[in-house]
Amino acid sequence: MINSNVELNGNRAHLNGKSAGFAEAFTDEIGAQHVGTSYDTPMKPDAFDLPEEEKMKQIEKHFREIMDVLGLDLTDDSLRGTPKRVAKMFVREIFSGLHPENKPKVSLFDNKFKYRQMLVEKGIRVQSFCEHHFLPIYGRAHIAYIANGKVIGLSKLNRIVEYYARRPQVQERLTVQIANELKEVLGTEDVAVYIEAKHMCVEMRGVQHEHSSTVTTEYGGKFLNENTRAEFLQAIR
Repeated sequence: MINSNVELNGNRAHLNGKSAGFAEAFTDEIGAQHVGTSYDTPMKPDAFDLPEEEKMKQIEKHFREIMDVLGLDLTDDSLRGTPKRVAKMFVREIFSGLHPENKPKVSLFDNKFKYRQMLVEKGIRVQSFCEHHFLPIYGRAHIAYIANGKVIGLSKLNRIVEYYARRPQVQERLTVQIANELKEVLGTEDVAVYIEAKHMCVEMRGVQHEHSSTVTTEYGGKFLNENTRAEFLQAIR
């Protein structure tokens, strides 16, 4: 469960009134343990005041400075355009799910076939970024729902996953956000989400374990029943 109070090593941590050193250590611990602290993606109130073009200009400028500090030769033909490419990639591609205007528009259709069993969409690509180290998260999502009078176009299931994945994320939050969005648009609690993903922040840094993966699940309604859940898990295997 993700909440605003994160318990680490069995102790409840409170930042109010603590020293800056403790706050920094606490923040480092959150990042090291890949702990999420909120259900909603943390955003500033004025997050969308700047137009995309201005955001890309500023990101390009700052990323150029990062590359310069690292000692890279920005006059080299291969590197000269990198800051601009990174800025465009951040705003229009890998973090495009931050902007609510990019949220997929979902159309529902009457369940004229009276299909009453679960519908499973498996193997949906997940490409996201760890919000603690800005390194890729990649894997597959499997989702299911039981229709409550309405059904959704299959491609929209994939687009919902992609929308919430294309932002800095914590896998637990991503799983819950997808499940809650499906519940809202479908008008039913009978939803299941299963994500298995690999984290480059685990593979490339820190513990550097390349063969481990992370599984997160979220079940609602009829999927809380052991038999229904088992049928779903069998289907995605």
